[in-house]
Amino acid sequence: MKKIISGFAVLVLLSLVPQLSKAQTYALDKTISVKGDGGYDYLSIDKVNRRLYVSHGTAVEVIDLNTEKPAGVISDLKGIHGIAIDNKANKGFISDGKANAIVAFDLKTLKVIATITLKDANGPDAVIYDPYSDLIFTFNGESNNSSVVNPNTLKQVGSIALGGAPEFAVADGKGNIFNNLEDKSSLNVIDSKTLKVIKNYPLAPCGGPTGLALDTKNQRLFTVCRENKGVSVVDATNGKVIATLPIGAGVDAVAYDPETKLIFCSCGDGTTTIIKQQSANQYSVIQTLKTQDRARTLTLDTQTHKIYLSVAEFEKGTRKALPNTFKILVYKIQK
Repeated sequence: MKKIISGFAVLVLLSLVPQLSKAQTYALDKTISVKGDGGYDYLSIDKVNRRLYVSHGTAVEVIDLNTEKPAGVISDLKGIHGIAIDNKANKGFISDGKANAIVAFDLKTLKVIATITLKDANGPDAVIYDPYSDLIFTFNGESNNSSVVNPNTLKQVGSIALGGAPEFAVADGKGNIFNNLEDKSSLNVIDSKTLKVIKNYPLAPCGGPTGLALDTKNQRLFTVCRENKGVSVVDATNGKVIATLPIGAGVDAVAYDPETKLIFCSCGDGTTTIIKQQSANQYSVIQTLKTQDRARTLTLDTQTHKIYLSVAEFEKGTRKALPNTFKILVYKIQK
């Protein structure tokens, strides 16, 4: 009898596999057209005010997530990269790479509050808010350091030598900031209170790491790597590379959904690789989502589970975006 029940249970589970797979298959939901031309980089979501912030050349495009329509623009910047959200201070912070500055704005009104010129910084790129230290950190790709800003006083309070060219970073909320070094193919651990690098882990076989995401519950980092076209799963407690899975070419960003246990890797070759986390140490690719060439950056709305990618059309053989072709691609779970 036990064997019959066991065999029946296996058959039931096997019959559910296609349904579970289908339930987590992503498909295009809509596109959001945005006026103007110019390049693009990071996207960021304000979960409290339900807004999507999208870098776009010299401006930040603001999208209302409830209506998925444009809701405003923060303009007259030099050349921006990332947007960090600090709901505690009701402020957003934009890394203006060409101005070597951080631009602070009000999350409710979108009005610019201050432009903070960074000392000893060149090319601020990624920017994050760390709730543990209550500080803003930029990662400066050309000066190989991080600038630290107090979001309340709007003053720079420090600088951290990183030992290589930084890419994206994530904070665990417990005083650790993890940061990829693209040219060193390694991972820094930064103490956000002492403002020092306390550890550095090699990421082999990962080469040229860019985007970084964190599963705080299982203490797993997901780092996407261009040179080997892979995403590596790293134990955040000791830096051990647990697994490496294949993804597309020209990857830039990665996001992790703690509810669906899905990892999204957006690649410049027009694909987003979607990976399922079966357990802390087991992973499998479940979908190669076709997006659009050069749709290499994304963000995830953990409330709706939608992913948002920015992209534009380009003159053939160039990196020049065609005017008024910029848009946001929206993908959701297919029912």
